[in-house]
Amino acid sequence: MPSELLREVLIRIEESEDKWPSRKNVVACAGVCRGWREIMKEVVKTPQVSGRITFPISVKQPGPRDTLLQCFIKRNHSSQTYHLYLSLSQALADDGKFLLAARRCRRPTCTDYIVSLNTDDMSKGSKTYIGKLRSNFLGTKFVVYDALPPHAGNRMEKSRSTRLVGTKQVSARIPPGNYPVAHISYELNVLGARRGPRRMHCIMDQIPASSIKPGGVAPTQIDLPTGSADYFPLFRSKSSKFEKSVSSPSDDPTEGSLVLRNKAPRWHEQLQCWCLNFHGRVTVASVKNFQLVASPENGQRGPEHEKVILQFGKVGKDVFTMDYRYPISAFQAFAICLSSFDTKIACE
Repeated sequence: MPSELLREVLIRIEESEDKWPSRKNVVACAGVCRGWREIMKEVVKTPQVSGRITFPISVKQPGPRDTLLQCFIKRNHSSQTYHLYLSLSQALADDGKFLLAARRCRRPTCTDYIVSLNTDDMSKGSKTYIGKLRSNFLGTKFVVYDALPPHAGNRMEKSRSTRLVGTKQVSARIPPGNYPVAHISYELNVLGARRGPRRMHCIMDQIPASSIKPGGVAPTQIDLPTGSADYFPLFRSKSSKFEKSVSSPSDDPTEGSLVLRNKAPRWHEQLQCWCLNFHGRVTVASVKNFQLVASPENGQRGPEHEKVILQFGKVGKDVFTMDYRYPISAFQAFAICLSSFDTKIACE
């Protein structure tokens, strides 16, 4: 088949199969051969542009700019696991498309949440391990670690767990390790008592504050590491790649990182409770519910600081909605929401 005709056919398939589960045909086309794969990688746009999650790498890319990408999390108390799904309908808890899984590991001095692309293997040695969330003993401070640097030149934080990462997980050019991408902190609630809304403060280390402004950009990974490529054959490559047009925060030492804070709830006199407008996406009152917005730089507030970047809330006993948008990714949003599940001795 002539390459021009093949490209036209693949473009039509990508446009017609715009929702899961039918979108699996787009992934299947990309797995036929190298030629088809290269065409599909050009045709399929990132979530930022298309508002769709197609390939596994999509969970490491920023969400859409104009809308919230709707997902939900299912918690399993007995196994201490959490599963993230992409919502396939307007229902608050449908079957969903599986995206990520996490397993809670309690340590003597901290708690780790291991995040994986595979629901059956959530270990640091797995080829599908992509990062983790670590808390302090009190559950008030957390660090989100990426298994790979979000951009070239990012420094790895050495730890005892670094050597546990599978040797096939990354290419020889990029050493496996813990790359901090976000710091999350919880303060005493606004009432200074046990019952009341929490205060959250998130520093997105690798995302510049200017990313929320018109024309702003955030680091965007465009390929998975070699080890994950063995699990997802679609992404075989010699090295992990990133968009060269995107600059990292370190390129401009005068620019600060994006800071997110929780949107303050309002007291409802009739209901006698603290309320936030989740636009129908949250139905159960919980101290875990939150909305995150960008904190203004130097006290200068603009319309971009009113947009909800991440919202999380309870809709059932063990079901929670998670909606996010640019400039954070599904992996970053999932890690932030996992911090809300952890017990906070000093905050509640």
